[in-house]
Amino acid sequence: MATLPKGHPKLLNAWAFYDWANSVYPLVISSAIFPLYFGFLFPKNNPNILFLGIDFKSTALISFVTAFAFLTVAFLSPLLSGIADFAGNKKRFMQFFCYLGALSCIGMNWFTKDNIVFGIVCFYFGLVGFWGSLVFYNSYLPDIAFKEQQDRLSAKGYSMGYAGSVILLLVNLYFILGKEGEEAMSAMRLSFAMTGIWWIVFSQYAFRFLPKGNPNAEKITKDVLFNGFRELKKVKNQVLENEWLKKYLFAFFVFSMAVQTVMLVATYFGEQEINWKTDSEKTTGLIISILLIQLVAVAGAILTSRASAKFGNIKTLIVVNSIWAIICIAAYFVTEPIEFYITAGFVGMVMGGIQALARSTYSKFLPETDDTTSFFSFYDVSEKIGIVIGMLIYGLIDQITGSMRNAIVFLTLFFIIGLLLLLRIPKKDL
Repeated sequence: MATLPKGHPKLLNAWAFYDWANSVYPLVISSAIFPLYFGFLFPKNNPNILFLGIDFKSTALISFVTAFAFLTVAFLSPLLSGIADFAGNKKRFMQFFCYLGALSCIGMNWFTKDNIVFGIVCFYFGLVGFWGSLVFYNSYLPDIAFKEQQDRLSAKGYSMGYAGSVILLLVNLYFILGKEGEEAMSAMRLSFAMTGIWWIVFSQYAFRFLPKGNPNAEKITKDVLFNGFRELKKVKNQVLENEWLKKYLFAFFVFSMAVQTVMLVATYFGEQEINWKTDSEKTTGLIISILLIQLVAVAGAILTSRASAKFGNIKTLIVVNSIWAIICIAAYFVTEPIEFYITAGFVGMVMGGIQALARSTYSKFLPETDDTTSFFSFYDVSEKIGIVIGMLIYGLIDQITGSMRNAIVFLTLFFIIGLLLLLRIPKKDL
């Protein structure tokens, strides 16, 4: 098939459609069904897990496994990104991580209390697959869209992701709600498998139209591994010489650390810290709050995109970080379901907006280059190392104090620091 030209509507739609395919993972696995399933396996009156001979608080273990998965991606992505740009086959790498993550979701269908190690391994590889594929997915943005298209396209991708993931979640809920005990648990495990199947099937549209990679790239040679490191060193020097890009990456590192940590632990927080009267109310209440977040996030991503067009990317990011800081402080005092719903609404409003705008802002700061994957690997590594630090801090506070409430309020500090770092970025027309 002929390669579509940059900015072609069909190419832009294909790129955004991958969000429709893969966003079921963060909703079903990271946010909705798996935290509920894990909470029923290890309820808060008996939250400890003996894993590899060590006694963990269940939510702390998930934080540590998540941190290790992101550390893996942070280590692999710079190397693989450099190779992908050199060899011109970034789509193959994206496909590999896509299928790794999707098949791991299917494997979680066999995650039971008698099969803890296998389940945790599948959870780990699901994370690696999802976030690994995003390294290459994000790097396509400046390749396929012109600068004036990028904010809107980035927001469109997130919006499609939220919409598609909600559809699958509703299908899963049809099988889960109204069931109890092992029947409900089996339905939840089935939802993990459905997530993997959805991800594989719908990603094919994106893979059909996305270009293979840089068409002028050389063939793979025995020196390709070392070329990957050379490319990264070159990109590092370019990043350090670019005043705007360097300062933006420092700010992004800090506020992304907090954003991603909150998103990864929000449902576990709701499952453990909110005063649900019954298990049925807890299941329904958490699902309602997650759906609320997803639906509001669609509007949030669009509104943030429009705000950035009117006021500028950096000013909009400063306001959004301020809102995030207030949300974290308020979360410390949230105990009742209605309070949790209100907080979830505010989270949804700023969740999609900050992710979409952070990605497109970085894309705009990039110099003219064909090695976009290597530049986006720096973006990705900043995000992943931040998540590793955030999740480790969160897990340690949770493990030591026995309360997720203490851990989440600590994240306020990172939003404030991120806001201050954004204020240091020199004025630039975005």
